[in-house]
Amino acid sequence: MAMNAPMQPNYPRGYPQTAQRSPATPRRGGPVPGPGMPMPHQQMAHPQYMAAAAAAAAHQRNVPPVNDAQIRRSRKPTDKNMPDGVEDYVIGDGVQEYKKLRDLEKRLDSSMVRKRLDIQDSLGRAVKRYKTLRVWISNTAEGQVWQKGEQNGNGGPGSGRYKVRIEGRLLDDDSIDVTVPREDSDDEEEKEVAGGDGDDAEKSKSKTPQRSRQKLSHFFKSITIDFDRTHNAKSEDLAPITWTKPQIPPTAVSLPPTADFDTLQFSRAAQENVNITLTLVRDETPERFKVSKELQEIIDVEEDTKSGILLGIWDYIRTMKLQEDQEKRQIHCDARLRMIFGRDAVFFPQIPDAIAAHTAPLDPIKLPYTIRVDQEYHNDPTPTVYDIRVAVDDPLYQKMVALTTNPQYGATLRQIGNLDDQLALIIQAIQHSKARHSFYTALSRDPANFLRRWLSSQRRDLETILGEAVRGGGEDGAGPEFRRGGANSAWNAPVAREAVRYMLARPENNNMYR
Repeated sequence: MAMNAPMQPNYPRGYPQTAQRSPATPRRGGPVPGPGMPMPHQQMAHPQYMAAAAAAAAHQRNVPPVNDAQIRRSRKPTDKNMPDGVEDYVIGDGVQEYKKLRDLEKRLDSSMVRKRLDIQDSLGRAVKRYKTLRVWISNTAEGQVWQKGEQNGNGGPGSGRYKVRIEGRLLDDDSIDVTVPREDSDDEEEKEVAGGDGDDAEKSKSKTPQRSRQKLSHFFKSITIDFDRTHNAKSEDLAPITWTKPQIPPTAVSLPPTADFDTLQFSRAAQENVNITLTLVRDETPERFKVSKELQEIIDVEEDTKSGILLGIWDYIRTMKLQEDQEKRQIHCDARLRMIFGRDAVFFPQIPDAIAAHTAPLDPIKLPYTIRVDQEYHNDPTPTVYDIRVAVDDPLYQKMVALTTNPQYGATLRQIGNLDDQLALIIQAIQHSKARHSFYTALSRDPANFLRRWLSSQRRDLETILGEAVRGGGEDGAGPEFRRGGANSAWNAPVAREAVRYMLARPENNNMYR
């Protein structure tokens, strides 16, 4: 191969170098230059080599130390497959049964990994289901005119009062009970809200330890009680009552009593019936939105989350085949989409901002109620019952979270890993036994030829280890394929060119051409 163009030196890297010393400095027991260290005259003659050596030394200093545990792990056998042909030497069907167990283990591992990924995907999508929240509203009266005889004349004019009780419970799927829970039930959480006595502070009372079930306050951001104006009521008795859920840090272990209750109570003065409106603002994660009529024709729902709305639009686009062939993000708008976006084409990343005008927060829930203080009602009091549809977490959500965060899972994986290591050692021992068996079997069949081939193989291996092997592979290096030149020869291969370039770039060869 012709080498007409001058070769650019390319010096070897990765050899740690000692500190450079001037040739004029006397050597006092210093290190003797070795194969990887240039002589003093070479250092002065090759500044590029000095720069490369300094860079290599800096790289060696920055290389982290090798961990012994990593070396041991890299030397561990990992093959757990039975060697081919072992069943011919083993009595019984042990090898076949082992292969069946290996196939079963692969299928089981694949199924477990797939199910675990499905669970993690379900946790990321925050799947919700809807249940019924039943709200009971009732009231009692005291000090009214018709009650004076029962109270032995106690209480003067204007001393009549009422006490309203609002309670909510999440019903089970098969529950049909419409009765209001007893006031002395042991599983309730009460919240007293002062009314007409001028005390606007909120008082909370917990009768039992907090439970894991979701309570009334969990589903709403705020609860407001508005009073209708009457000619005989005082202004302080008509002031609205508002409860707002406090900000709860994500790291909170338990909810404060002001944010975890089932019952809301308040008391005020009144001698006649009062109309009130209970306003409930939903607290949902993720938040749901109302959609316009134009958007309802596309996604066929009246309310949904932002992700659900986008998914419905995407399903409509795919069903109607409105994507452009080349640019998949380009959407051609039909008549329904033009009513929403107001254009003939839209990029899909622009859709979330474009549908903002067609979505709105859900209206608050309004529950009317009349506070009755007349004798006719209290002869047979009946609470007013409302059913509200609320979103709750999937009942399997907590179980899936517990499954993915189970500390025993890691311990089980470590135990399985130890068993796999032991199994790999056993398979390695079987491979060695099979190799010895094959060796002695071939030796017994034709000892002379076997020893001749074995000695030749050992000689080639020894020459390769000692670096004495002929280029090209031992005794085959003098073959015709290595004597032939030309464009299709072995010497014109990229490997050969790189080897010659590397050899000519070495410092000792570079000095030879000076």
